[in-house]
Amino acid sequence: MTNSIAILGSTGSIGTQAIEVAKKHNIRVTALAANTNVNELVSQARELHPELLCIADESKYSALKEAAAGLGCRLLAGMDGLCEIAQHTTTGTLLNSVVGMVGLLPTLTAIQANKPIALANKETLVAGGALVMDSAAQHGVPIYPIDSEHSAIFQCLQGNDRKQLKKIILTASGGPFFGKTKADLQNTTVAEALNHPNWSMGSKITIDSATLMNKGLEFIEARWLFDLKPEQIEIVVHRQSVLHSAVVYDDESVIGQMGVPDMKIPIQYALLYPERMPCPTKPLSLTDYGTLTFAKPDYDTFDCLTTCIRSSQIGGTAPVIANGANEAAVAAFLAGKISFLRIGELVSASVDSLPIQALTCYEDVTKADAAARQFVADNI
Repeated sequence: MTNSIAILGSTGSIGTQAIEVAKKHNIRVTALAANTNVNELVSQARELHPELLCIADESKYSALKEAAAGLGCRLLAGMDGLCEIAQHTTTGTLLNSVVGMVGLLPTLTAIQANKPIALANKETLVAGGALVMDSAAQHGVPIYPIDSEHSAIFQCLQGNDRKQLKKIILTASGGPFFGKTKADLQNTTVAEALNHPNWSMGSKITIDSATLMNKGLEFIEARWLFDLKPEQIEIVVHRQSVLHSAVVYDDESVIGQMGVPDMKIPIQYALLYPERMPCPTKPLSLTDYGTLTFAKPDYDTFDCLTTCIRSSQIGGTAPVIANGANEAAVAAFLAGKISFLRIGELVSASVDSLPIQALTCYEDVTKADAAARQFVADNI
């Protein structure tokens, strides 16, 4: 159980719920960082009195300096600011909930400073899985997953012999377009793609859920977190988001973790591990749901999911390319520059077209990421 946390992405959905959990369990918040939302960041600082305050968008630093006058916080900006928070002496556990590849370097920095990680940033392991897990093992730093699916797997592994694990079952809500074909999705609007059936999330991750890219990223993330082969990961569409994931052991026993779709549960488990304490969420009533359903994903319609699995099998910089292309393509879709289906086409084409290299250092990640983004820019 941690005594203090620093939150990267404090104004987002995960960050605000982490603050709620921290207040309930008297966990000190020593640092806060947001991407662009100066007003919300300063409002949080007034309540929580952190030592460090960072705005990732450096163009917003002057606005932060003006709004935070008199608060007594040391003000930071940009990637340097995120990394300073990650390794600062007052940082107990680093809760990384930023969106995108920007989360990788702060994670590596925190690990090298021997700070435990509560991880909600998928791209950290998608883009730099080998680098992160090798560094964490070298420094003896624990990584506690916050994604509901990975938290569920982590919980299901407790008290069992890891060597007896046969495979994991990674559940997916299916997003707003479950059952749709490519023909049905030809004219999909941004508003339709942002209408998730179960979860309230930021725009980028919500689009990722609509394309099933989010599940593809989680596939790659699970491989690194739990040291699995791609063939040991089965994806199952579970529309109700009650069974958050499960593990299968050699004796064919299946152990799953269930709960209402509320991110405060995995956030709290990551921060209080191994303790289980009352959580500010609703209890699960199976009789209220009545029926839970399970189905296979549509790999033909959702190119992003197929490409992520393929890139995980290829290895090297392939997942970096898929992720970078997706970030650029999603931004283009949200800006009205490309169609919904074009996201998956660009992600797939980037992995097919760009050279795949071994992943040996952080610079390998940044080069592959930049190439993927340029590929998308050149093809929209």
